[in-house]
Amino acid sequence: MARIDLDLAHAYRPNPTQDSDYALLPLQMSFRDGGAYALLGPSGCGKTTMLNIISGLLVPSQGTVKFDGRDMTRATPQERNIAQVFQFPVIYDTMTVAENLAFPLRNRKVPEDQIKKRVGEIAEMLDMSGQLNQRAAGLAADAKQKISLGRGLVRSDVSAVLFDEPLTVIDPHLKWQLRRKLKQIHRELKLTLIYVTHDQVEALTFAEEVVVMTRGKAVQVGSAEALFERPAHTFVGHFIGSPGMNFLSANSMNGALEVAGTPLVPTRDLPQGPLKIGIRPEYLRLSNAGAAGAVPAVVKQVQDVGTHAMLSAEADGSVIKVRLHSDERPPAVGDTVWLRVLDTHTCYYFNEELVA
Repeated sequence: MARIDLDLAHAYRPNPTQDSDYALLPLQMSFRDGGAYALLGPSGCGKTTMLNIISGLLVPSQGTVKFDGRDMTRATPQERNIAQVFQFPVIYDTMTVAENLAFPLRNRKVPEDQIKKRVGEIAEMLDMSGQLNQRAAGLAADAKQKISLGRGLVRSDVSAVLFDEPLTVIDPHLKWQLRRKLKQIHRELKLTLIYVTHDQVEALTFAEEVVVMTRGKAVQVGSAEALFERPAHTFVGHFIGSPGMNFLSANSMNGALEVAGTPLVPTRDLPQGPLKIGIRPEYLRLSNAGAAGAVPAVVKQVQDVGTHAMLSAEADGSVIKVRLHSDERPPAVGDTVWLRVLDTHTCYYFNEELVA
């Protein structure tokens, strides 16, 4: 296992001159020894580029990659001692499950008694003990991907195990089971795990820390709670949560605050000028007309989603989502309601970045 430090940028085209030329904008980031991380973001944001730079499949166009303080920028994956699990199963169909799991260890001349013990441990973790003597060719896609996961985990001496969207081909119910299994394996083996995904549920349930990425930039690194409660960038607020954070235009001037065209008294010190306020649907409450911290909005839709009602309203041209509480009676479409948008959970943004 190793601590991994990145101080780099990467462009696939020569002589980059503007942000759009970069697949990864300049960044400094560390992955601690034994940590479980997820790289989360939409397609094309730079997640796989970062993973391939860490693994040694790609050399960054500028900067360094260090493992435990050693410069490994141009080292091969073998020299870095990396294990990588890809989106689709990489196994030998002619081999049995046991032979597939043992292959990385036999390549390194590990004694047979140790191989048998380790293969047994990993097979038990993946609930494959009863399939060890089956040929891989006859297995379903999800079982084959479990073998790929096992091949990545079977070596106990790796610097890190890297996962590139490994659950894409897995049945949705089994995905949930495997996420729990990976978390359990991490607790037991204490390996450094870095997991690429565009699925926030996968990232937030698996990782201790999540790196949220957009357009080649890592905009926030934090726990699931930090990403939900205090998004450092409006993109994080949009991307995390279902539905995402609400954003309303605001203007701060001489101690006064105008939100969605309504004058309000600010609850904290704010910079002067145009702002955005962000508040989660879970934290919005219906309020009385003219109440402190509340703005008027017109109800556009009320949806019963089983466990709660979701209200959609419009305030000064902005759509607001509200998760109604059990003690709140759903209003009718077309009604004007007052929504309390300023409280302890409200976040304030200037130039898309959190300022208060």
